[in-house]
Amino acid sequence: MGERSSVAELAAILRAELNRYSVGEKLPSSRALMERHQVSPVTVSRAIAVLAAEGAVVSRPGAGVFRAGPRVASAAAPADLSWQEVALSAEAGQPPARSTDSSGVLSALTVQPPDVIDLNSGYLHPSLQPERALAAALARAGRRPGAWERPPVDGLPELRAWFARDIGGHVSTSDVLVCAGGQSALTTALRSLAATGAPVLVESPTYPGTLAVARAAGLRPVPVPVDADGLRTDLLADAFDATRARVLVCQPLFQNPTGAVLAPERRREVLRIARAAGAFVVEDDFARRLVHADAPPLPAPLAADDPDGVVVHVRSLTKPSSPSLRVGALTARGPALARLRAVQSVDSFFVPRPLQETALELVSSPAWPRHLRTLAEALRERRQTTVAALRRTLPELLPDSSPDRPGLGGYHLWLRLPEGMDEAAVTAAALRAGVAVTAGRPYFAAEPPGSFLRLCYAFAQSPAQLTEGVERLARAIG
Repeated sequence: MGERSSVAELAAILRAELNRYSVGEKLPSSRALMERHQVSPVTVSRAIAVLAAEGAVVSRPGAGVFRAGPRVASAAAPADLSWQEVALSAEAGQPPARSTDSSGVLSALTVQPPDVIDLNSGYLHPSLQPERALAAALARAGRRPGAWERPPVDGLPELRAWFARDIGGHVSTSDVLVCAGGQSALTTALRSLAATGAPVLVESPTYPGTLAVARAAGLRPVPVPVDADGLRTDLLADAFDATRARVLVCQPLFQNPTGAVLAPERRREVLRIARAAGAFVVEDDFARRLVHADAPPLPAPLAADDPDGVVVHVRSLTKPSSPSLRVGALTARGPALARLRAVQSVDSFFVPRPLQETALELVSSPAWPRHLRTLAEALRERRQTTVAALRRTLPELLPDSSPDRPGLGGYHLWLRLPEGMDEAAVTAAALRAGVAVTAGRPYFAAEPPGSFLRLCYAFAQSPAQLTEGVERLARAIG
């Protein structure tokens, strides 16, 4: 049983037992709860935290946990918030109006009930996260001199140097700005490089978070199609000419959602076309540390082959470690870097120093490369298990080019539904059958060419659960 479900079950048991205690009466000690329910100290503390957040108990350090009194309902009249409808729509007549469609992002962040197999989340299951290494890194970081002092605005020099080495090529420490994860980096990049109302070229399909960031900044996403070899460079120059866009956002490695890797000849073309258009390429290199064990050597990032400052590189530690280690890097040169620094400093001042120190301790330890090797093996096994289950139960959804060929990485499969099948109906039926999958529509900036599903295999508890999840999906499709 996973830690998350154990916490939920213990919290439910304790919640049901609260009526045995009068208000202010002390509950059994943590040790007693551990022995009675055969759970770990972490499970007990997290279950108590759940009840404390609900207001059911009060935790007093050194004294114990006590039943809380009933909450007093507020007698105040409901607030009148209708004025906000006018205030938030005041710029609706100015093309394009800023809008924040968070549906695609929130879908990926939704925590499913324990009885639902999650083939939706893009994060690692806790069993795949380097929890011990993270805990040790956090403890060491807390003992570092000055760990709670204000960090440099650009980030800790040692962490910036590590990111520069990790990216390689022409990138130096002075080109790196530490940021609060990949999503924050994309937000800073688009707000810095494109004026409100401007077009921005995006892959089609693409990560919904990119579309959400662009629209929230008042930008107009313009799609450029992706095929099995990545971004269609034969259409890229036409898109730049037609729109006069000055920014392209792309994921050259293990693209989300298709998993495509940009072909070598197209890598050169992307840089050539962007340079000729006087445009920036925002390279979202989110999946580089999610390579599978059977993959050949990876191509270098576009930023490593770019001496002219065309590429603004985005790199994050979140995906291969933990959703809560929100530390990443933005890499740029010249006035673009100064613009990025200015926008980020206004938005958030800096990334908290304890988090940077923890990230530095993690990537500098021998546990980090060991974790990456273990993760590569686990992701390969999970991909193979998911593809095998699809071949048995839903072979018509697999693309002609096998997604199980060596060289893939990432954590997801992109499946096209048969003509006429409604993806919204399929995802709803799947959820009723006990498996969460992702509909394809949020991945398109314009009308999609068909119906699609994205299946993620990183957050399920085990390979066996992946097989069960695909079988539930097959039953839902009928």
